[in-house]
Amino acid sequence: MKHILIVYHSQEKGNTRRMAELIAEGIGQVRGVRAELVNTNEARVDMAAAKKADAYALGSPDYFTYMAGGLKQFFDDLCIASWADRPVAPKPYVAFLTHGGGGGGIASIEKLAAAMKLRKVADSVVCKGAPSGRAAEQSIRLGRKLAENVLAAS
Repeated sequence: MKHILIVYHSQEKGNTRRMAELIAEGIGQVRGVRAELVNTNEARVDMAAAKKADAYALGSPDYFTYMAGGLKQFFDDLCIASWADRPVAPKPYVAFLTHGGGGGGIASIEKLAAAMKLRKVADSVVCKGAPSGRAAEQSIRLGRKLAENVLAAS
């Protein structure tokens, strides 16, 4: 069974949490792949779990055109593990972002993912407010595409 780690930050409004759940739904549509959700606002990502994962879905709300601190901490932990000769091998990833009127924060996720040599497998999904309609459909497709990519690589 392949494993995708959905690492995201979400506050009480829950827009980013809802998007993460939709991505998990898309992953669940692909047989042989399971999703694990980690809200960095509630827990720090265990690097052993990050190392075992086959891929990542990375999400955040937009905070002043940057990702949330909890997701940034995940990238910092990946970097520190690498410096300590415990690198997490490059993996496929997708990114998602919710915002209230900006949306430029997706670039910060993509930039750090590229710096960590993660491989983007689909266009990022950016959603203003709560994901519904087209944004919800895009989120489900994003999860499914990542899961299909993981299976195709094995």
